[in-house]
Amino acid sequence: MAAGNSLKFGTSGLRGLAVELEGQAARQYTAAFLRHLDLTNKAKIGQVFLGHDFRPSSRAILHDCAIAIRHAGLEAVDCGALPTPALALHAIAQGGAAIMVTGSHIPADRNGLKFYSPNGEIGKADEKGIVDCLDPQSIPDIEVVPTNQAHQASERYFERFASFLPENALRGKRIGVFEHSSVARDLTARVLRHFGAEAISLGRSEAFVPVDTEAFNDPVFAPVAGWTAEHGLDAVVSSDGDGDRPLLVDEKGQFVRGDVLGLLVARHLQAESVVTPVTSNSAIEGLGLFEKVIRTRVGSPFVVEAMKSAQGAVVGFEANGGTFIGKGVSSFGRPLERLETRDAVLPILCAFGESLRLRMTISELVSDLPLKHAVADRLQNVPSDRSAAFLDRLRQDADFAAQIFGSLGISRQADIDGLQFWTQSGDMVHFRASGNAPELRCYVEASTPEKTVELLEWGLGVARRQTQA
Repeated sequence: MAAGNSLKFGTSGLRGLAVELEGQAARQYTAAFLRHLDLTNKAKIGQVFLGHDFRPSSRAILHDCAIAIRHAGLEAVDCGALPTPALALHAIAQGGAAIMVTGSHIPADRNGLKFYSPNGEIGKADEKGIVDCLDPQSIPDIEVVPTNQAHQASERYFERFASFLPENALRGKRIGVFEHSSVARDLTARVLRHFGAEAISLGRSEAFVPVDTEAFNDPVFAPVAGWTAEHGLDAVVSSDGDGDRPLLVDEKGQFVRGDVLGLLVARHLQAESVVTPVTSNSAIEGLGLFEKVIRTRVGSPFVVEAMKSAQGAVVGFEANGGTFIGKGVSSFGRPLERLETRDAVLPILCAFGESLRLRMTISELVSDLPLKHAVADRLQNVPSDRSAAFLDRLRQDADFAAQIFGSLGISRQADIDGLQFWTQSGDMVHFRASGNAPELRCYVEASTPEKTVELLEWGLGVARRQTQA
């Protein structure tokens, strides 16, 4: 087995400490991925496309992947620093496999690999197959100069959106782009300008910044709300490190939750079936906008798998706002090629498309949706065994759960992914261990914004006491 006991598959790809992924581990997991593709006869490939985010370790890990690809007798194609969905789109179009070197939104000392077969994002069964194909034999150094297709891959992604909105649809809009260290920063600004917007560069960083688009209380977001008034902006947009989780702030400086953004996407694209995890707002089913709402566990492989059997025009989205495009989808009458992996640029454009279609501001679009108020945050540096012990006790010991919730009471609970509890007043608290990092997440829904803040603080306090005791 590859070295490095922190390495494991999480909600989206392999993750672990960068120092444990560099070198032989990256080579061995790449070789195992290629063996798995061969054994399962998913496709006979000649090329493997590689991309990376801006983490300090990513280029070295990409080179290790290229070495393993060359040892397997295949051609390594370097697509450079680009969004994960851009790499996936290019590889699928070229009939090749792909590996994205990224830790997504988690801290810079960690990194990971996202794998794509020629048919798209791999599933949970594929992850097990890769682990089963691991070989501890060292893969020696070899001189490799990958073919460079960075320009072609980025242009293919840009062209996907070039006619998504009507010409000059965003003329007169001032949109801030919170660039930080996202690989999608330049391309996002380019797409906005293509549709006539004035894109204002904000917060660019040459050092890697871990941006979690669900953790609005993180210090990294402190200046974002003020930018709207300071620069007279209609919105601020951004994405996480590898450009597959969007961020949208309205003209009033208010963050738009990812599941709300995903809902705007599904409505704009006239989805008939929506696939989304249990962490998305529980009121979606009651809106009557879609023929079918399918709930999954958290993680893109679960969303992708459920989309395969969904009927009609199919759109998937996660609570982080990342959007998946299935069959039968179009925008302003133009068919949209399916891409069943998370995307951050598409949901941003869909929000502006809805604003244009309904002649409403972003804040008006959000307030018009009769959803429950919801917030989320997480405790960092919580070992997975402590999270598991807390969740297992909540799950198995009814007296303990009743003691924890006290006067709030418990009316019902669900156990699809983590644990969800509904209180006697109809509010909801969801505890869930992250699949990507040593973190324990807490999601809450309540009747008022003030109640959600209060309930989130309570939930995080409970989790902190139980995991640090």
